[in-house]
Amino acid sequence: MNRTELIIVLAIILFLAFAFGWLANWLYRKFNRVNTSNVADLDHMASALHEAEETRDQAVQYMQQREAELTNTVGQSKAELDAAMEGLGEARREVAELRAYIEAHVS
Repeated sequence: MNRTELIIVLAIILFLAFAFGWLANWLYRKFNRVNTSNVADLDHMASALHEAEETRDQAVQYMQQREAELTNTVGQSKAELDAAMEGLGEARREVAELRAYIEAHVS
């Protein structure tokens, strides 16, 4: 094989490699192309996701507000219960004192 034949064979091999690479690239882009319907679906899913996130944020905010209200209500109820129990204890002591007084004066 002389020098000219070697150059021609190498040129053909390089051209075939280039053509094969170009064909592979073209096929890859053709099969992985995003259609307009896919873009519309992606836009729809993105807007639905955004709406869902907003709804979730509103629900979390509502739950935090409701939890604060219920905590406040529980605190008030506990304070009222403590006051009622204290008043009941005082009333029992007063009743016991009155019974002792009545028994001391009646007998």
